[in-house]
Amino acid sequence: MSKNIKIIGSGFSALAASCYLAKQGHSVVIYEKNATTGGRARQLKKDGFVFDMGPTWYWMPDVFERFFADFGKKPSDYYDLSKLSPAYKVYFGEKDSITIADNLEQIASAFEDVEKGSSQKLKEFISEAQSNYDIAIKNLVYRPGVSPLELITPETMLKVGQFFGNISKDVRKRFKNKKLIQILEFPVLFLGAKPSDTPSFYSFMNFADFGLGTWHPKNGMYAVVEAMQKLAVELGVEIKTNAVIDEISVANGKAEGLIVNGTKIEADIIVSGADYHHTETLLPLKYRAYTEEYWNKKTFAPSSLLFYVGFDKKITDVEHHTLFFDVDFEKHAAAIYDDPKWPEEPLFYASFPSKTDENAAPEGKEAGIFLIPLAPGITDTEELRNVYFDKIIKRFEKLTGQNIRNNIIFKESFCINDFTKEYNSYKGNAYGLANTLLQTAFLRPKLKSKKVKNLYFTGQLTVPGPGVPPALISGKLVSELIQKNKS
Repeated sequence: MSKNIKIIGSGFSALAASCYLAKQGHSVVIYEKNATTGGRARQLKKDGFVFDMGPTWYWMPDVFERFFADFGKKPSDYYDLSKLSPAYKVYFGEKDSITIADNLEQIASAFEDVEKGSSQKLKEFISEAQSNYDIAIKNLVYRPGVSPLELITPETMLKVGQFFGNISKDVRKRFKNKKLIQILEFPVLFLGAKPSDTPSFYSFMNFADFGLGTWHPKNGMYAVVEAMQKLAVELGVEIKTNAVIDEISVANGKAEGLIVNGTKIEADIIVSGADYHHTETLLPLKYRAYTEEYWNKKTFAPSSLLFYVGFDKKITDVEHHTLFFDVDFEKHAAAIYDDPKWPEEPLFYASFPSKTDENAAPEGKEAGIFLIPLAPGITDTEELRNVYFDKIIKRFEKLTGQNIRNNIIFKESFCINDFTKEYNSYKGNAYGLANTLLQTAFLRPKLKSKKVKNLYFTGQLTVPGPGVPPALISGKLVSELIQKNKS
């Protein structure tokens, strides 16, 4: 039976959910508070430059393929995808870098050059990671987090110890060189927690990195948003922007509509792809499933200080994705997770999409995105943003051996205050709830409200977790739960 379904937000998970629900035959309307769709994956255009404001890494192409295949489509029906070669570059000091190729053989060779005997160890590690990937991505993450029994399969029983070990120990057992350790710990940072707090099973992220590679959709990650939006509209979904949700209407414990820009809109079912904590503040107190104390105790993935910079020349000695690991990772991690504060010397990441994509910058110019991971909830001021921009540009110039400061046409910044204002993000977090052992699968906030009938959630604070591929999966999971529970 067709239901009148209203969806809050238009990020990846909300768009995915809308597609699946429309395919099931429901009437679906999306309400987005901002002027454009995409949630955190919006786009910034300025002076002929184009920037992805949110995600810039396209990993796990099989998840995108599986999503579009569910509708008889392929990614190539909507956007052009190219594999980055090399995948990325990592700086450890002046004239000290490692370039990660687009295939395991070359990566193993680069490892061997740094640490004798490491190439074979790497291949063994990635083989195990692939086994975990096959179990996780092809099976476990497509389960709704309703019961701990979802994690018990013949395959996972053989790997039970990996849920209690951690990535950091596993990597250090095999590799001694600090640079190689940092490279292998890097992928799990996408899961939002320290490698020492991330279960060993999540090594499947290393297979995503070295096994499946890093890709780029032409015109950036926003091309994926546009593709999903186009698919949604093709399926009959209606999308309304500049639509602020003031309240979720509840009567007798049942969601019955939304107050949108002051007007009541009736609904049989409501799905929120917006921040989970914020969504619950739209409910009367007695209908909130999770207390402020609950949220405050959770381990959140980092926030970020982002800069979108237009340069009047091409930048040399960098790749499309370039990481700067020339300072102490442990100190930076402690400033995010243990003693939240601005890090004295931050690691940072830079993306130059115009290295790959001619549409990202005018001819002869370069688009640069710089990102510093930060603890959510710390003080964010314009002065601090400028101090940290100076810090990373000085280091960038020193490490890459070039001057770029005088070639800046403009810079725009985005940080904790913006994540809070633009996305109602809890403490201004950028990536959601970290995937630690006690925040995995059924231990995450539920897709279905425990207190309000016909209210559902999707996205990075619920199942399966942070990241773009998990967001697509989350949209599918919530649609299946609605189909299963519909009355």
